[in-house]
Amino acid sequence: MPSSIIDSIYYKDMFGTPSMRGVFSDENRFQKWLDTEVALAKAEAELGIIPNGIENLIEDAARLENLNLEEMKADFDKVGFPILPFVKQLNKACDPETAKWIHYGATTQDILDTGTVLQMKEGLELIENDLKGIVEALSDLSTDHMHTVMAGRTFQQLAAPITFGYKTAVWLDELLRHQERLNEIKSRLLVGQCAGAVGTFATLDDKGLEVQRIMMGYLGLETPSITWHTARDRWAELVSYFALLSATLAKIANEVAILMRSEIGELSEPFEAGRGASTTLPQKRNPISCEPIIAIAPRLRELAGSQLTAMIQEHERGVGQMNIEWMVIPEAFVLMSGSLFHSRFILENLWVGKETMKANLELGGGLLMAESVMMGLAPKLGKAEAHHLVYTAASLAFENKISLRDALLKDSKIMEVLNLKQLDELLDPINYVGVSKLMVEEVLKKSKN
Repeated sequence: MPSSIIDSIYYKDMFGTPSMRGVFSDENRFQKWLDTEVALAKAEAELGIIPNGIENLIEDAARLENLNLEEMKADFDKVGFPILPFVKQLNKACDPETAKWIHYGATTQDILDTGTVLQMKEGLELIENDLKGIVEALSDLSTDHMHTVMAGRTFQQLAAPITFGYKTAVWLDELLRHQERLNEIKSRLLVGQCAGAVGTFATLDDKGLEVQRIMMGYLGLETPSITWHTARDRWAELVSYFALLSATLAKIANEVAILMRSEIGELSEPFEAGRGASTTLPQKRNPISCEPIIAIAPRLRELAGSQLTAMIQEHERGVGQMNIEWMVIPEAFVLMSGSLFHSRFILENLWVGKETMKANLELGGGLLMAESVMMGLAPKLGKAEAHHLVYTAASLAFENKISLRDALLKDSKIMEVLNLKQLDELLDPINYVGVSKLMVEEVLKKSKN
């Protein structure tokens, strides 16, 4: 029975996706080992290291159904290394002559690392697809709400007007940087290796580098300049990237959840009957997709720390650090897939309460327009005097529960400088969103490119 939350029959789809769990399943893990062994055999046959035609026999035998997984597991429990029992099963699937040439010149870590990189490559395709969907959803939101005015907030207080399109474009710009980072990381990450026990190709002599080059060509991976058995910076960079990306998504989810609050009501997750229901409060529509996104981010931050620990290795093969990676890498990918899945679902189906946003601009009697009035007065009275006058009017409005407009009208110094039309223009939120539109358009241009 599954005991981990990411494999739990009940919880698993809350924290990951079936497709990503499939990528890091035992079946796919073993398949990637088989693919790696076949590519090795093909490269060695091409260079005449193993008899011509043997590579085809190895490829024919290298099928999951030819592995007795129960025997393989029993051997693994005894041996303690995963590839020896695997190779034993592959040997059994071949005739004695063919079996002589399986895993020829390779070591356990060659197959483990290259197989894992193949899984990573497959997993990153899923991540890229969801990230692209999120970017497209945010592009649509930024375009559609470029002129949807809402309250900007600082220190969780009403501050000054913004547009909702401006808010989503800030998110979009951040995620575009994450797309750039992923492209850069892929160029460093998708590199295999097959160099023998200490990484010197001693078992393959002067043909080792060429075997590796041809082998990686079959697998669609890059060839390293030098063996990386104890150089784990690529994998640490990837998990650290996941921590970064998940933190951005958690920030967005946190914002959606806050703006869903009953007393704000400006945004909402998609709703259908029963979704987000409470066991005791019949009226509740809870932010259920935001929850796992927010929970996943700190977990991925912790996994990044573990993978950084796995970088600290001794000699030409470390003790224990490889085992850390066996735990970290699959969980990191599965959790990242869950965060992306829920984020994409929210942003592609987000409910935006334009009317509520408009109404909330008037909370506190329109006090969030105080800065606008101050800056309208500043060229005529100077910034310090303008600040003093508007501060006094805002205090009067707050203490007497009247609107900012009414308080301003009571100040003769202000009304000597402004007429009613000018005052109302300064108090209209649509006139005080700065160059939000220009910045949103700039981000959208980047997104299209």
